[in-house]
Parts: sequence; C-alpha cells; structure tokens
Amino acid sequence: MKTTSQHRSLGLGHWSHPLLGQRVIDHAHSDRVGVLRALAPDVEGGSLDPVLKVPDTPPVAWLSPEGGGIEWTTGLDTIEAAQ
Repeated sequence: MKTTSQHRSLGLGHWSHPLLGQRVIDHAHSDRVGVLRALAPDVEGGSLDPVLKVPDTPPVAWLSPEGGGIEWTTGLDTIEAAQ
C-alpha cells in the first residue's frame, strides 16, 4: 500500500484512514453498510490463535455491522463514505 497523508502506519500492521470509525458502503458486498474499524492484514484461515507476527499481506478494510455482530473484510478500493 502506498503511504500517503491519508494512510500512515499505526503499528502492528494497522494503518490510518480518514474514514476510521465512520459508516461506509461496501460495494463488493451488495452495498452493505458498516463501520470501518481497521485497515490491517487479513488473518488466513480464521484462526483464533494469537498472531505472533504481522502477516506480510496487503491490508484490507475490517467492517462491523452498525448494530453489532460479526465483522467482515473487504478491499480498500470497494468502500466509500456512507451518507
């Protein structure tokens, strides 16, 4: 990921983004609306074991449903601010 004024490392594989904590539309998942919780690498296999090393993969957007529930991931280029 290209580092810009919009995206800077926050450590442990997480990146800043101007929409963190905001409602976004995920166009890759039927325009589902969620809250952008993090930009971080995806964890392969969904393991619940502790992550001891930051995966060497591009970051993805971690979204959570507005009312709570199970988070999902999507590509950074598939989200935009919700109105």
